[in-house]
Parts: sequence; structure tokens; C-alpha cells
Amino acid sequence: MSGTTGAASDEHVHAAAGDTGAAGPGATAAASDAAAGAPPHRGPLASLRDAWRAASLQRRLVTITAVLLGAGLVVAAVTATTLLQRSLLAPVDDKLDAEAQVVAEDALAFLTSGGGQIGPTDYYVRVQTSGQQAQLAGHASQRSYGTPRVADLTADEAAATRGEPFTVSSTRAGSRWRVVAYPFSAPDGTTGSVVVGLPLKDIHSTLVQMSRTLVASGVLIVVAGVLVGGLAVRRSLRPLGEIERTAAKIAAGDLSQRVPVAPQTTEVGRLGIALNGMLTQIEEAFTARTASEARMRRFVADASHELRTPLAAVRGYAELYRMGALTTPEQVSDTMHRIEESARRMGSLVEDLLALARLDEGRHGRLGPVDLTVLAADAVSDLRALDPQRPARLEALGGVSGPRVVRGDEVRLRQVLANLVGNAARHTPPGTPVEVVVGAGQDGRTAVLEVRDHGPGIPPEHVERVFERFYRVDPSRTRDSGGSGLGLAIVAAIVASHDGRVTVHETPGGGTTVRVELPVAGPRGVADGPTDAPGVDTGAGAPTDGATEPGDGVPPGTR
Repeated sequence: MSGTTGAASDEHVHAAAGDTGAAGPGATAAASDAAAGAPPHRGPLASLRDAWRAASLQRRLVTITAVLLGAGLVVAAVTATTLLQRSLLAPVDDKLDAEAQVVAEDALAFLTSGGGQIGPTDYYVRVQTSGQQAQLAGHASQRSYGTPRVADLTADEAAATRGEPFTVSSTRAGSRWRVVAYPFSAPDGTTGSVVVGLPLKDIHSTLVQMSRTLVASGVLIVVAGVLVGGLAVRRSLRPLGEIERTAAKIAAGDLSQRVPVAPQTTEVGRLGIALNGMLTQIEEAFTARTASEARMRRFVADASHELRTPLAAVRGYAELYRMGALTTPEQVSDTMHRIEESARRMGSLVEDLLALARLDEGRHGRLGPVDLTVLAADAVSDLRALDPQRPARLEALGGVSGPRVVRGDEVRLRQVLANLVGNAARHTPPGTPVEVVVGAGQDGRTAVLEVRDHGPGIPPEHVERVFERFYRVDPSRTRDSGGSGLGLAIVAAIVASHDGRVTVHETPGGGTTVRVELPVAGPRGVADGPTDAPGVDTGAGAPTDGATEPGDGVPPGTR
């Protein structure tokens, strides 16, 4: 039969080989293409890793919990079963250790004397020699527990067990025996082994029942742990879902959304607080960028509008000259004067814009000691020279006179006073008094400059915006209503470059007071000397919106 089967197998193999050869190179190429186009084989470990990566955090946590709980229960069950087995076997082993040797000797004596009936006992005894064996056991014990299945043992094999008890199966299903083996030697030289055993009775069934109970209870505990753990994890991760929904709303454009805050003692709570802080900064950044873009658009529009008027005037006068409309020397002279005035105004506006750009870049001029009292006295003298009918005086803040020296850029600080005094003279009725006040701040680390007038004042709704560039209450853009609206913007920028502060208040009794506070130590982190020599020149530093140019400045009511 085996030879026939082998021949048939060989024929089958040869036939398969012949079919392959008959298929030819085309089949081989097709097989190669199929192998090349087929996806690479992935082992079960790689598939399991991919599934784990694709699983949600909730599923991962529940799976880890179930695995850890199951592993812990398995270890506990094995430990408990082992300890129970040892505790149940200990009395049996003690009994065998104490009585087995005596039972074996009695059995040998019983068999040597010719045998007979054995009394009721749970012991099983098997005496084995090289040629025969004899078994002694009680009938009740055999009916209840059967007889142990012990392999044949020689005297040497029995001696090798060293009298240590061991467990064997039984001829009766569900029963176990605990046996011990001893070697013996008869007077006639016969050697053999004696096996003495005791049934484990209900020990085996107790262990089986215990194992089944532990398995059933372990399964129930794992299932309950998975259910309760899943609910707990889902509840704990619920804020993450809210964070996800909030992020989706923010991505849709609603930057005002915030993450619900959980207790700070939890990881989710700390994450929510950090995200809310980040969202607040992002919203502020977007708001600032939007406001900056709006200011830039308004700035460009205002600058274009301010430049369009003098440019249109220059072009119009040029066209008149080209068309021959200017026939007399007086007309030509007047036209050239107007062109010159328009060019001067354009140059003044460009210089103002250049000064603001340099200040925005953080450039500092030539820093050094500057006495504000001297600058204020010069500003009062200039105002008296320009408008002799206007009362102007220099006052000391708090009645304490004397030098007030600060570290700063003298050219730019002179421009601050020139713009403030010029605005006060231009936007108040003739003869309105103007005071320039110099003094020290309350903490002694700052110097104070105030320019007070007693004119109509500034409406409260416009006070916060008077330092904006090109801002004017009057919506008209004619030069008759005031300058370009850069005077106070330049003042604010210069004061800010000195780490100072400028504010507008109402003068007691009516009018406007502009208060400038400058640190005596000057701007922080800037060394003395010509740190920005190229950025400070006579053109850019000259007062373009102050008293020296009546056509420029902030319109009435806005400064």
C-alpha cells in the first residue's frame, strides 16, 4: 500500500511539473506580473499594530484596562489554586511520610506469609519484581477511586524517587492518587519496588471546582471592568469631545469660542486652560491685525487724499501755463508762488510721514541731557514772536522752578513743544492765553511738560482718538480747516520713543491741556550719542505741524 501511494504521488508531481512546463514563458510572466501587482504580505503583528494605531483613545484605554485586569486575575487565580492545592496535599503527604514505609513492610510480610484477606483501608500497595507484581487494595477504595496508574518501576527507579510523593491518574475518571515508591530486597536476593498510594478523594474535584469558579468570576469581573471602565473613560474624555467641537467652530471662523474649563487638577482641565489662553492670544492677534490693516488702509487713503490736492493744484497751474492762459508777469509770479506753496506742503507732509516711519522703526535720535525748561522758554518766545497779541507765559509745576534735565533727543523734543504750542495758538481764538508748564512728576523719576490753552476745548468723544494719524473731527480735507492731522500723531510717537506718556485733559475753567511725562533716565536700553544720525535731520526734525507753519496742523477741535 505504501509503495503504491508513493508511486501515485510521484506521478502527480510529475504531471504538475509537465503542466507548468507546457504553460510556457507566458504563464511565468503572468505569474510574475501578478506577484508584482499584489500588495506585500503583512504579518499578523503588523496588522495588529495598524489596528492599534487606528483605534480611538477610548478604545485603547478600555483595551489596556481589560488586558491588565485579565492578567491580574489570571495571576491571582493561578496563585490561589496553587496555594490551595499545596494546602490540601500537605496532610496527604504527611500521612504518606509517616505511614507509607510501615504499610510497605506490612504488605511485604503479608505477601511473604502466603497472602489472605486485607482489611478495610484506603491504602493501595503494589509490590513488583522483575517477573511478577501483586496489588493490595480495599474493595471500598477500588469501587470509589479505582486503582492508580503507576508505571512499572525497578528497584533503582524506585530508589531514584527518594521517597518523594507524586500524583498519578486513576483507572476511574475524575480521580487522582498520591503515591510514593520504595525499593526492596528479599533475603533470597530478589529485588523490586513497592508503591504505596492514597486516593486524593475530593481534593481533585475541589481544585476543579475552584478553577471553574475563578474562571467564571474572572470573566464576569473583566466584563464588568470593561463596561464600567468604558463609561468612566467616556465620561472622562467628554471634555475632549467638547474641545474638538470648539476647535471646529474656531476653524469655521468664530474666534470667540472657548473651551469649557474642567478642574485644574485634571489633565483635561489644564489642557483646556492652556488652550483658552492660546485662543485668547490668537483672537487678540487677529483683532490687532484686523485693526492694523484697517489703520493702514485708512492711512494710505488719507495720505493719498492729502497728496492729491497739492498735486492737482500743481498740475492745474502747469496746464494753465502751458495753454498760455498766464499772459502777464504778475500772473506768472502768482502761479509760481502757488506751485511753490503746494510743493512745500507736499514736502512737509512727506517729511512728517518719513519722521513717523522712522519712529515706528524704533530709531532713536542723538540722545543726551536736555533741559526741558530751556525748551519750554524757547517755545514761549517763539509763540510771542509769531503772535504778539496772545498772552503766553512759562510756569513751574507746583510752584517749584528750576532746570528739568532729562535724557533724550533735543531736536525731537523741540518738535513736540513746537507742535503743541502751534496747535494751541492756531485752534483757539485770538488773544486766548497759553501756558507752558514744566515740573517734576510725583515719583521724582519723571519730568512733566504741559501746554494749556483756554479755548473751546476738545469734545470728550474725540479725546481718545486725537493721537491717531490723519484723524480730524472735521470730515473735510481742505487746508483751510487745518493741517493733515499728523501733528499730535508725531507728538505721541516721539514721546513713546522716549518711553514716555502723553495724555489730554480739560483745562480748569475750559480749554485743553496736553500733558507729556518723560522719564528722567531716558529710554531704556539705548546708549547716548548719535545712535540714529542718518534718521535725524533738519528736514525731518523741523516742526511741520506747529507754530512755524500756519497752514499745517490739526484742525480745530482735534489738534
